[in-house]
Amino acid sequence: MSEYSNNQERRSITTQVVDGLQSVIGTERSETADARLGLALCFIAGAVNAGGFLAVGQYTSHMSGVISALADNLALGAVHLMLNGLGAAIAFILGAACSAFLIHWGRRHRAYGQYAFPLVVEAILLLAFGLVGSLYSHRAFFVPVAIPLLCFIMGLQNAIITKISQARIRTTHLTGMITDLGIELGKLFYWNRTMTVPTGRVVADRAKLSLLCSLLGAFFTGGLAGAYGFHFIGFAAVLPLAVLLLILAGVPLALGRGEIIDHEQRT
Repeated sequence: MSEYSNNQERRSITTQVVDGLQSVIGTERSETADARLGLALCFIAGAVNAGGFLAVGQYTSHMSGVISALADNLALGAVHLMLNGLGAAIAFILGAACSAFLIHWGRRHRAYGQYAFPLVVEAILLLAFGLVGSLYSHRAFFVPVAIPLLCFIMGLQNAIITKISQARIRTTHLTGMITDLGIELGKLFYWNRTMTVPTGRVVADRAKLSLLCSLLGAFFTGGLAGAYGFHFIGFAAVLPLAVLLLILAGVPLALGRGEIIDHEQRT
């Protein structure tokens, strides 16, 4: 009886984990599912951004600095550096465009894993980055290729959660999130001296405040993991990130494929 109960408990836990993964990247969305996916992707973005800096000497997730550097280098006549910045910006845009294309293709074909396709592509590209980086020791040739690749990956990822959450959540740059956090803190500490103000009381969105703090914490934690990982094991640090992406995408895709096969067999 005890062994039967243990088996039932294991099955229950497994079912809960699978259902959780299915909801995170499934077609039916909720604020909870968006938040969970946002936390996972923020962690990955922080790890790639921090680890990538140690690999190529440049942060690749925020385009504000890239565009500013592009303008500076153009004004200074540093054409080579300007072209590098332009390539990074174009790669980020192409990554976002690729993500949107894959998601819309999945919707048009009613694919169950429409949001999972970009995650699979991101995982493959991260593995390619790690493999090439570990095998190719000529930094002068590796860096000009690695920077656009990482920018493409970041654009791809940021567009995924932006599309899914209808632009409520972004993962690869924190300026907007920190601004929103400051706004909500200002509302939180605002003193409503009277209850009869025509425009109503100023009330902070505590759920949004909690989400923003969680996303920032996930990005920071990912940054620590990426920096320590690259420092100690080098390019192999991308392997657990790729595995996490494949778990997020693979379980829903496999379940969706299984449901399609079952439906075809019944019909």
